[in-house]
Amino acid sequence: MAGRGGGTTLPGKLLWKLDPAAIDALATRLPQGSVAVSATNGKTTTTAMVAEILRPHVRVAHNDSGANLVSGVASALLEARDAQLGLFEVDEGALPEVSRRVRPKALLLCNLFRDQLDRYGELELVAGRWRAAVAALPHAQLVVNGDDPQVGALARPGGRVFGLDDPRVARSALQHAADSKYCLRCGTPYEYAAAYVGHLGDYRCPNCGHARPPLDVTARDIELRGLDGAAFTLVAAEGEARVELRLPGLYNVYNALGAASLAVALGIGLDDVRDGLARFSAAFGRFERIPIGDRRVLMLLIKNPAGANEAIRTLVEGAASRVAVIALNDGIADGRDVSWIWDVDFEPLLDGLDRLVASGSRAAELALRFAYGGFDRDRIEVVPALDAALDRGLELTPAGGELTVLPTYTAMLALRRTLAARGHVTNYWERAA
Repeated sequence: MAGRGGGTTLPGKLLWKLDPAAIDALATRLPQGSVAVSATNGKTTTTAMVAEILRPHVRVAHNDSGANLVSGVASALLEARDAQLGLFEVDEGALPEVSRRVRPKALLLCNLFRDQLDRYGELELVAGRWRAAVAALPHAQLVVNGDDPQVGALARPGGRVFGLDDPRVARSALQHAADSKYCLRCGTPYEYAAAYVGHLGDYRCPNCGHARPPLDVTARDIELRGLDGAAFTLVAAEGEARVELRLPGLYNVYNALGAASLAVALGIGLDDVRDGLARFSAAFGRFERIPIGDRRVLMLLIKNPAGANEAIRTLVEGAASRVAVIALNDGIADGRDVSWIWDVDFEPLLDGLDRLVASGSRAAELALRFAYGGFDRDRIEVVPALDAALDRGLELTPAGGELTVLPTYTAMLALRRTLAARGHVTNYWERAA
């Protein structure tokens, strides 16, 4: 039972303490080596997409619970008795250490956004660590998001660069919370022909000419279907395929495009990539619709300005429910610094709400943010206890309706435990028991 009930990293922690070099040795036993996936936003979903694509072709060792530090990777290796390939989601801060240990043959790098400043520091510090990690893997195949200036700059011959190519779904300008707005070479603000998600887009420096690198794999003819899903045409040197996703939002198009780019780089055919993405359903807590009696809960994880803004964009475009529970925790896994909520554009969501329940350990700060955002204070309820907030949200939701729940990471885990205890979902760590 050491690997269940949320303790998925315990075996790896013990191994790490007893013999750190054992992780290196376990990784070398995988006949087809390892690949790693890292990002600030979307790495759990993207890695799970890759696993779904690869499943018919190879047995993978995958840290599918989202335990993405060194101990989580070590636990996945310990459990991988008959695996052929390691597929590891890696925390952006842990990427240098994990890469040094498992020596991945391919590395998928999706994005870098401001996140948990108290833990990671400024974005440029993480980007510098990534550059060092990549330099230490001269023979690894790099698959990078060219739409992110910091990540696109890591591209090198023999790899793949992916990005969106459909200005119809772009924003007219960068949002105020966009991160990598200034040229990496000269510091001049980039000009954007298309701004897709946060600072991701088709950028060019008007002073020195630094620009988005040429794209090897693109998403074109993108169709966003509100909360019902999305579709796009995957275009690569190998050909084209129309991809249908059961997940909504432009950010999930990015996740799918990154997963497809890595799979193609590993030699998977476009038809198999298309079929794998079509089969895929959301990683737990990232986009879940959970029936509860005659109502339904829609849960979307939020954890930083860029990710929260895209979740809100998707909800607004999909005609979200009139009642929402938003839960803000400040655990170590969330980040102690919650000032990021002031950079989230909550206002478009608030415009469509009748009632809002603020919950979590920092519920009061969250309620204050909504009040300053112009939401009627009489329609804000502060319910710090997560289970009580969920019950209140369901009580406010009319029969046949849907309650929107936007939790931070540890709040999402706690809410799912409550839902599992009540029999509404399967406990994630007990699904294979």
